[in-house]
Amino acid sequence: MILVYVDHDRGVLDELSLQALAAARGIDADVQAVLIGVDAVALAPRLGEFGVATAHVGVHDGLTDYAPMAAGRAVSQLAERLQPTAVLAAGSPRGNEVLAHAAAIMDEPFAADCTSITLGDGVSEVTRYRWAGNVFEEARVHAPMLYATTALHVFAADPQSGSAPAAIVEFAPDLTPADLAVRVLERTGGGGGGVSLAEAKVVVSGGRGVGEAGFGPLEELAELLGGTVGCSRVVTSAGWRPHAEQVGQTGTKVAPDLYIAIGISGATQHIAGCKNAKTMIAINSDPDATIMSFADYAVIGDAATVMPAIVEAVRAAKG
Repeated sequence: MILVYVDHDRGVLDELSLQALAAARGIDADVQAVLIGVDAVALAPRLGEFGVATAHVGVHDGLTDYAPMAAGRAVSQLAERLQPTAVLAAGSPRGNEVLAHAAAIMDEPFAADCTSITLGDGVSEVTRYRWAGNVFEEARVHAPMLYATTALHVFAADPQSGSAPAAIVEFAPDLTPADLAVRVLERTGGGGGGVSLAEAKVVVSGGRGVGEAGFGPLEELAELLGGTVGCSRVVTSAGWRPHAEQVGQTGTKVAPDLYIAIGISGATQHIAGCKNAKTMIAINSDPDATIMSFADYAVIGDAATVMPAIVEAVRAAKG
């Protein structure tokens, strides 16, 4: 049996977790899930569509929002009781964080961003991304129970037809005040809303070449195409856009149908976050910019001139 940590944000399922469930199904037909917090109860039955027979929901008075170490403690306690052959999660920032805590609590090794997993008797073999995906590492993990996260956008999260809803089993993790020392206490500012960057089918992304005041046309184009806005690290470092919009190795890794990069040079860290796009269009005034070698289509021109023209053309085409 494989246990998969399924993440959610106040009752909104993290679709990336479904990719981890798909990876688990490819290894073992017996897949169970673990979710944290009472808000997860309503999500659990849907997981049956993705091969989950039983969904365990950890409920505790202190688990009112994201608390990484507490979640890791809950996962490790459940794993110790169920004794699965592996504990998996999506290789998202939160998935990596929670499983790192769980593995550390159990004093077991942890393999992140795996593209393939082969379980063995005490020794598992994994292939995983290293150096922003530029290198594939093949490794043996010596542990009776494998803790690992799956590389994003490698495993297709396809539902299974005719599946029954997952059975819900609630459990109460034994948490200490130290486990809850780091947790979300309050959220301020506007909510996320709209299309999630990680799951968007269209991402319109801007870099230094767009300029601080030049994101208006990008927002218009993203809205017209039913997508969302992204940006490069230098943009968030300058404070022009929030970190939640950053695409890259230290931001969000995306795999949209269409990625439009405007005024982005194409640093290795950024390419690591968008190289899985099905189609990439690069708009840049520098024909020798690195990103041009990764683009399916290139437009040489200044963003301030090109973007309004594209927005008008798309608006006209949509009537």
